[in-house]
Amino acid sequence: MVKSLSARNIVKHYGGVVALSDGNLDVHTGEVVALIGANGSGKSTMSKVINGVVVLDRGQLLLDDKPVNFSSPQAAKNMGIATVFQELSLIPQMTVAENIWLTREPMTAFGTVNRNAINEKTEQLLSLFRGTYKTELRPSDTVGSLPPDEKQLIEILKAISFDPWMVILDEATASLDSRQVQRLFELIGDWKKAEKAIVFISHRMEEIFRIADKFSVLRNGKTVGAGAMKDINDKELVKLMIEKESVFSFSRACSTEEKKDKPVCLEVKDLKTDSLHGVSFRVREGELVGIGGLRGQGQRDLLLSLFGDIPYTGVMSIFGSESKLRHPREAMKQGLALIPGDRAREGLLYIRSILENLQLPSWAQYGFPLKIGKAKRDANMAAESLNLKMAGLTEPVSSLSGGNAQKVVLGKWLMRKPRLLLLDDPTKGVDVGTKAEFYALLTQLCNEGKTILFYSSDDEELIGLCDRVLVLYDGTIRTELSGISLTKENLIAASLGATNEGAI
Repeated sequence: MVKSLSARNIVKHYGGVVALSDGNLDVHTGEVVALIGANGSGKSTMSKVINGVVVLDRGQLLLDDKPVNFSSPQAAKNMGIATVFQELSLIPQMTVAENIWLTREPMTAFGTVNRNAINEKTEQLLSLFRGTYKTELRPSDTVGSLPPDEKQLIEILKAISFDPWMVILDEATASLDSRQVQRLFELIGDWKKAEKAIVFISHRMEEIFRIADKFSVLRNGKTVGAGAMKDINDKELVKLMIEKESVFSFSRACSTEEKKDKPVCLEVKDLKTDSLHGVSFRVREGELVGIGGLRGQGQRDLLLSLFGDIPYTGVMSIFGSESKLRHPREAMKQGLALIPGDRAREGLLYIRSILENLQLPSWAQYGFPLKIGKAKRDANMAAESLNLKMAGLTEPVSSLSGGNAQKVVLGKWLMRKPRLLLLDDPTKGVDVGTKAEFYALLTQLCNEGKTILFYSSDDEELIGLCDRVLVLYDGTIRTELSGISLTKENLIAASLGATNEGAI
């Protein structure tokens, strides 16, 4: 039996901010609808209205053409609607099984939790992604000990554990590697055959065209286009999203040849950590060097060790001087900055103001008593240079869209005027317009003589932006790609360990 859900003329305000002004969406069983739009366009708000997390101001939800009102997430869940949000809802101190079945634990005849039943059901769910985990996951594993991609998989399993007829995936692939995305898409195919409806939210065009049957585009809180994927191309979609021709383009700084004579600003020899097994490379002034490979091959350890955040062995020379970094403070003093991609957990204090977040690493330079006026002026200049869309510096950073929040993460470090930037997947879950601003800024920084080491889970970014790419595989640099060898085919092959061509 075909089921449907429709959102009609949805309006939602958060104080003076209009999140949705005329949002519309139609979803039927047996199809995947891509909900598309720039950060701040209203996609997540639309999801939360459908899921009962927020109450709409005006408009109407229709379930099988009949008006319905979801007063809470539980009310939506009771009607068979599940949502996997971009920000995880898992409890780190609890096990995988406890997180999945929280408040729905099977009970014994004696009124106690049936642990055997919970573990058996959890094993069945975990088997859906078997072969994509770093190590075999168990129901008893503590969620807090898992890497981000596996936490996201548990979030997905938690959502489908009660067999909903409709699943909303809000940037659910942003933390996953290619194997995990492939498996998720296989499951989505199975869900379609089982007459489930899927709303798919992603900033990755390749994924949208690969998995979706229909699209619905939001721009500034209003639905501006909808139809079948077969009737539109990527350029037309982006034009709908941003009201102008695609800005999703790349431009490198000065050529790689020009940089060969620049001084070496970072040299690493035989760097080892728990995940790295002898990494050696050098980076010159003004270079933008990419770090590629499947997620979990040591990229994060590399950046954290360079920032003095985890112990390592090996030799590290920064700006010509051998250094042994034991703490991020030491790295900061030497002109390094680490910009994380996980802004919720590592980048921002969401309950604090935009001003406080921008100045977080820099308050000490404003003296005692605090020169708050100068701090505000500097923060305003940084916000303007980043084209930060905000109501004011005193607003909480949680009021910003995902792309603007990520600008704050970048801005707070740029205010320290670093010489070497370490970027850990900074555009994850960021819309194409904001990405283009990031790309232009990175190019500008390199032209000014800054050096950037850039990890990205997006192959197109690495190919389009970087002078060269170091591909990590099993904790070592498998290959260095540059020039004509820097292609998607070579990058994927090296990521899978399929070639040694060009290896360092």
